Amino acid sequence: MIKKLNKENMGTSNLGWLESRFHFSFAEYRNPNNINFGVLRVLNDDIIHPKSGFDTHPHQNMEIISYVIEGEITHKDSMGNEETLKRGEVQYLSAGDGIYHSEHNLHESKDLRLLQIWIIPPTSGLPRLYGSQRFTNEQRENKLLNIVSSKEGEAPIKIHQDVNFYVSELEKGKSLDFEINENRQIYFTQIEGTSLINGIEINGGDAMEITKEKSLTIEANTDSHFLFIEMQEA
Repeated sequence: MIKKLNKENMGTSNLGWLESRFHFSFAEYRNPNNINFGVLRVLNDDIIHPKSGFDTHPHQNMEIISYVIEGEITHKDSMGNEETLKRGEVQYLSAGDGIYHSEHNLHESKDLRLLQIWIIPPTSGLPRLYGSQRFTNEQRENKLLNIVSSKEGEAPIKIHQDVNFYVSELEKGKSLDFEINENRQIYFTQIEGTSLINGIEINGGDAMEITKEKSLTIEANTDSHFLFIEMQEA
C-alpha cells in the first residue's frame, strides 16, 4: 500500500531566518495523529537563511541525520567536533545520554537547505556517536546509495537503530528497482524533481508511506533527487 503525502498538507513555519516544512508533528506544527512512522520521529525540510542558524542546544536519546541539499552547514558540538558540509554530504549523531551542538549557515549570501531526520533509538542511554560522510555526486548518480544503516549493515554511516537510508539523483527517463523484504516499510521523500513510484507520481516536497509492498520501481519523470528510509514495520 502506498499513501501519498502532498507537501501542501504538511505543517510549515517561517521564523524569518528559518523556513521549515514538517513531515511530522514538531515545533509549531502540532498534530497528535501524525507523530511518527515506525521509528522515524522527525523529518524537517529546512531552509536556513545566510548568517543564521541553530545556536547551541541539547539532544538526548535520539539519532539525528542531517542531509545537505544545497548550501553549507557548519556544525559544532560538546564532543569537540567542528566542520562544514555541502550538497549530498551527511552529518550524523546519536545523542545517547546527552549532547550539545549548534548548526549554522555562515555563508554571506546563499541559503542552506537540508533534511533533518530524527530516528528513535532501540533503547535509551546508548553510547554517543558523531560523524560525517562526504559522498560524491558519482556515488548517487543513477544508482541507489545506501548512506545510513544499523551497525550490522553495510552503509558507511552506522547508527544504533535498524534502518537503512538510500539516496539517488536519477536522470530523466531512467529507473531503479528496489526489493522490499517481508515485514519492512519505507518512508519516501521526493527532494527535487518528479518521479513515478510504482506508477504513482510524486513531486518535489511530497512524501509517501509505503507498507505491504514487495518492491518499488522508481522512474524519473524529470531529473529526480530523492531519499527514502527503510525500516521494520511498526
